[in-house]
This record gives sequence, structure tokens and C-alpha cells, in this order.
Amino acid sequence: MSTRVTVVTRQGCHACEVAEADVARICADLGIGWDTTDVDTDPELRAEFGDRVPVILVDGDEHGYWKVEEPRLRAALA
Repeated sequence: MSTRVTVVTRQGCHACEVAEADVARICADLGIGWDTTDVDTDPELRAEFGDRVPVILVDGDEHGYWKVEEPRLRAALA
């Protein structure tokens, strides 16, 4: 199972925790791998996303930010 979804997150971010839980549930339903990366551990990510976290990436491309739009994410992963 290859990772197709990444949640760009930040420690102490409640919205990030919610997004991670949503992505975990959706990806488990679909049998798709996912992971997280902390925006503050990479200067390039911090420059690109700043305070616009969580950001959802699908196959490395930005899919959305701040919240998971479940029907849209499921369609992208179908």
C-alpha cells in the first residue's frame, strides 16, 4: 500500500488533529496509505504553507487546507 495522502501539520494544532483523524478514517476505509509531515521541520514547507495548516496533499499535489472535504477527498482517491 503506497502513501497517496499526506497531511501537512503542526504540533499543537487542533485543526490538524481533526484533519488527521478524518484522513485516517477515510484512508482506512479505502485501503490507502497516508502519513503526516510537520510544517515546522522543513523551511521550504514552512515558506509554502506557513499558517495555512493543515494542508492535505494527494500524490504530492495540494488537495485542500484547513479542513477535510470528505466527498471531494474520496472522489480524488477513487
